[in-house]
Amino acid sequence: MSSQLPKPPPVPTESSAIRIPPHNFEAEQALLGAILLSNRAYERVSEFLRPEHFADPVHGRIFATCGKLIERGQMANPVTLKTYFESDGGLAEIGGISYLAQLANAVVSVINAEDYGKLIFDLHLRRELIGLGEDMVNNAFAADLDSSANDQIGAAEAKLYDLATTGQTEGGFESFNAVLVGAVAAAEAAHKRQGKLSGVPTGLVDIDSKLGGLHESDLLILAGRPSMGKTALATNIAFNAASAYREELDTLGRKKAVDGAITAFFSLEMSAEQLATRILAEQAEIASHKIRQGELSNDEFERLVIAAQNLHKLPLFIDDTPALSISAVRTRARRLKRQHGLGLIVIDYLQLLRGSGTSSDNRVQEVSEITRGLKALAKELSVPVIALSQLSRAVESREDKRPQLSDLRESGSIEQDADVVMFVFREQYYLERAEPGRRPDEAEDKFNDRHARWQERCEEVWNTAEVIVAKQRHGPVGTVRLSFRGEFTKFGNLATAGHYEEPGF
Repeated sequence: MSSQLPKPPPVPTESSAIRIPPHNFEAEQALLGAILLSNRAYERVSEFLRPEHFADPVHGRIFATCGKLIERGQMANPVTLKTYFESDGGLAEIGGISYLAQLANAVVSVINAEDYGKLIFDLHLRRELIGLGEDMVNNAFAADLDSSANDQIGAAEAKLYDLATTGQTEGGFESFNAVLVGAVAAAEAAHKRQGKLSGVPTGLVDIDSKLGGLHESDLLILAGRPSMGKTALATNIAFNAASAYREELDTLGRKKAVDGAITAFFSLEMSAEQLATRILAEQAEIASHKIRQGELSNDEFERLVIAAQNLHKLPLFIDDTPALSISAVRTRARRLKRQHGLGLIVIDYLQLLRGSGTSSDNRVQEVSEITRGLKALAKELSVPVIALSQLSRAVESREDKRPQLSDLRESGSIEQDADVVMFVFREQYYLERAEPGRRPDEAEDKFNDRHARWQERCEEVWNTAEVIVAKQRHGPVGTVRLSFRGEFTKFGNLATAGHYEEPGF
């Protein structure tokens, strides 16, 4: 058996005035020794353990150096590490270069390496919690007129969320190497998905092909004039993403989405019951007004019950609180992700949200604050955020009713902050209200010719809709055609023959 490893200073007793933050130097030594003895032990902990998680900074530096050597395909052992630590003052204080050999020689088995890593990570979280608690107490005692109690609660909750999801409460620079690893991991996840998408699937093939799915950290604006089907399309996307949800466990036993998304739907316009009725109508293919009025046949009622049974475990959460503030949306989304997970946020609709300012503030400034807040939320939670938006009436005054970016209502910041801007347009809606009448002194054959062309165009666009991708930071713009069954408020894929196809995964 090798010589005993150096021990840290004795921990003060309970009667001591100073409380030492939780740590376990022996577990850190055991893990490092296991890595030096067998580099494969590093693979078991590298997914969740970082150098900053070690209580002893020297141990953190040893772990980091081992990682760099192993990732280069080199051996990490006391001999190869010697060059990097000959001038390390911290290592000299606990035994110098010989300490590395002692770490490797003191290890009995490498089997428990992962358990040691999880213990080190858990103790790191406990130390971070202590620091977070101290900051909360100090901020609460401070008499700061610019920071209300609600502001402090929001800031504390944001730090607590960061700690729960990443193990860190402080932001800062990341090396390009770390970012590159994340990018490769995202590409690997996309490769494993059935649809080969890098983002959350919408279930609508042509939209997924155009966007590559809904990407994390993106703010997507879905805009349109009234009766175009904004809410219907958003509901369809939310349902499809939730239906496709599949998960697996990572090395820490945490749930990780591999397809689809747990979805939060903030319905500021419709009640949760109305939204649920819409989804039931879409899936059971029963007109929603028949459900509301109770005009169902026995066969339709059976279909409704079957659809409800299939939907009751859907990972879709609805919040129908009216006039929510952007800070309340942020707080509730963080809480949902912490408690159940979260992969997609839908907000219906943007203009019904409130900013943090007073009623005397300019509305354009308030909408700018809201869009900035939604983009920040998307980045903070690493989820796509779909926000529905109204369009100005300028659309109605043009001969071509297709929306443009300039039609976005109330603020140019919507276009500026959004990663993707999409417009919903149904030509059928306008054609149905523009049946040509016979003009004075117009020959009958000319009128019949105009009416025939109108009827032909109506047939071409019957039960179809367009989604116009007017802006996309990461890809092409263009128009996608979908089917739209108005009686069920249901969008679907448009087959080559012009017939409706069910979204598939």
